[in-house]
Amino acid sequence: MYTLAIRIAFAILLLEALIVGGWNQFAPQSFYDNFPTVNLNPPFSDHFAHDFGGALLGIGAVLLIALITPKTHYVVPAAVAYSVFAVPHFFFHLFETMTDSASQMVILTTANAVVGVLGLLPIPLALLRDRRLAARAALA
Repeated sequence: MYTLAIRIAFAILLLEALIVGGWNQFAPQSFYDNFPTVNLNPPFSDHFAHDFGGALLGIGAVLLIALITPKTHYVVPAAVAYSVFAVPHFFFHLFETMTDSASQMVILTTANAVVGVLGLLPIPLALLRDRRLAARAALA
C-alpha cells in the first residue's frame, strides 16, 4: 500500500515536471504567453526559461528513478529535490497575488498547495513502510 501511494505521488509530480519543464525548455515563449499568470511577471527571459525548464526536467529524472525503484534512499532525495522547488513556489504564489481573477488565484494557490504537499508525502510513507517492514522482520 505504501509503495503504491509513493508511486502514485511520484507519477503525478513527474507528469507535472515533464509538462512544465518540457514546455519551458522547448517552447519558452509559448509557456510565457500561454501559462496562466506567468506573463504577469515580466519581462520574459529566454535564458531563464530554458534554465528553469532544464532544472525541472532534472528533478523529473530523479522523480522517475524513485518512481521506478521506490526504495527509501531514492524516495527521500527525490521528494526533497521536488519540495525544495514546490514549497517556496507555493508561498510565492500565496503572497504574490498578481492574477487575472480571484478564481484564477484560488485555482493557482490550490494547485501549488496540492503539489507542495504531494512532494513531501512520499517521505513519511517511505519511512512508515520501512518501519513496518523492520517490525515484520523482527517478528520473523
